Amino acid sequence: MELCRVHLSLEEVRSLVEGRLRRIVSRRGDLSMIKVDGLTKIYRIGSIEIPALRGVSLHINKGEFVAVMGPSGSGKTTLMNVLGCLDQPTEGSYSLDGIVVNEMGDRALARIRNQLIGFVFQTFNLLPRLNAVANVELPLIYRGVPKRIRRPLAASTLEAVGLGERLLHKPQELSGGQQQRVAIARSLVTHPKIILADEPTGNLDTKAGREIMAIFQALNDNGITVVIVTHNVDIANYAKRIVRFLDGLIVSDEAVSVRTIADRDESLDNLIAGLREEVSGEVKAG
Repeated sequence: MELCRVHLSLEEVRSLVEGRLRRIVSRRGDLSMIKVDGLTKIYRIGSIEIPALRGVSLHINKGEFVAVMGPSGSGKTTLMNVLGCLDQPTEGSYSLDGIVVNEMGDRALARIRNQLIGFVFQTFNLLPRLNAVANVELPLIYRGVPKRIRRPLAASTLEAVGLGERLLHKPQELSGGQQQRVAIARSLVTHPKIILADEPTGNLDTKAGREIMAIFQALNDNGITVVIVTHNVDIANYAKRIVRFLDGLIVSDEAVSVRTIADRDESLDNLIAGLREEVSGEVKAG
């Protein structure tokens, strides 16, 4: 029997591949934000295999605040790279907000990163030649939001994290804590479903670290799922749950028994709650 050949155009192939974005596991009442099952990641250097994750399974519900801890080389950063769609697992499955992402191509993953995830890094990753408001605008530019919408939206987001008077300051004109606030604003401006923060207080003094954790707690209290990586147990105790890694495996997963609640002004919650409504409407309009 002769095989039937199907000829597809480049656009048809692209549509099929990116159609994975719409493969949503739409189960009504499903509260899962992250579903990771049997996740394995192996790095290969020549003939040498280095396992970074060894069959990890982890479920995080919408609205949770989770801290991931572990020594260097334990696999926590590799996990965050996979959760952030920056790397693909060798084996296992990963669903983010009901979307199966572990088999997606680069273009589809980039879209997921821009639409669903907000990133905050230890080193801030701000562009030094741009002022604060221009740095916050960047994800909106990538999304194609027009300037008439993105500039006031970026300004409102900076105001929500306490930098309303620093809009035109460049990174080198800001303290470390202020730079991290800019980075948080940048992560919020696209109305993400989840924020992934890698050692967000690692380069900050104690006071600035507390202020940053107050913002994360306010964001979480307003419905955003937050996952942070930290070496600092004092920082982890601001979360609601701590997952500990060792040698590529989860060795404990427990609720925080005595949670640290950051001091914060009620105006911070009001600003963030108002911002989420504003950002959601403006980004959709754009």
